[in-house]
Amino acid sequence: TDLAEKEIVKDGVFIHVSHGSDNPHRVLMALSLAEKMSEDKYVILYFDIKVIEVLLNDGPDLSFAHFTSSKEQVQKLLDNGITIMACPGCLKAAGKTPEDLREGIQVADKEKFFNFTDGRILSIDY
Repeated sequence: TDLAEKEIVKDGVFIHVSHGSDNPHRVLMALSLAEKMSEDKYVILYFDIKVIEVLLNDGPDLSFAHFTSSKEQVQKLLDNGITIMACPGCLKAAGKTPEDLREGIQVADKEKFFNFTDGRILSIDY
C-alpha cells in the first residue's frame, strides 16, 4: 500500500503509579514522563494504593529536586487531555469517595485500559 494512504496508528503508554508521599521522586517522575510521552503517544495514568492521596482535593502537593510540583503537573496533564484514573477500591480503603477527587480525575474503568489506543501499549510502573 501507498504510505500516504496508510493510517498512522499512535501507540499508547500506560503508567501505573503506586507510591505517594513516601516517595515523591517516583510520583513526580511518572507525571513528568507522562507529559513527555504525550507529545506523540496516547497516555493513561493509573494511581492506586497510597498515591491516590495526590489526586484528592485536600491531597498533598509533592515536590522533589528540580521537578514541578505534583499539583501543577497533574493540572497540566488534565489541561492537555491526559486521562488520570484512581483505583476505586483504593479510594474506598482510604475512606474516600469519587467526590473527593480533584476535578478531572476519573475513577478507573477497566475498559479504558484497552480502548485508549489502537497501537501497541507500553506499560511503566512507578
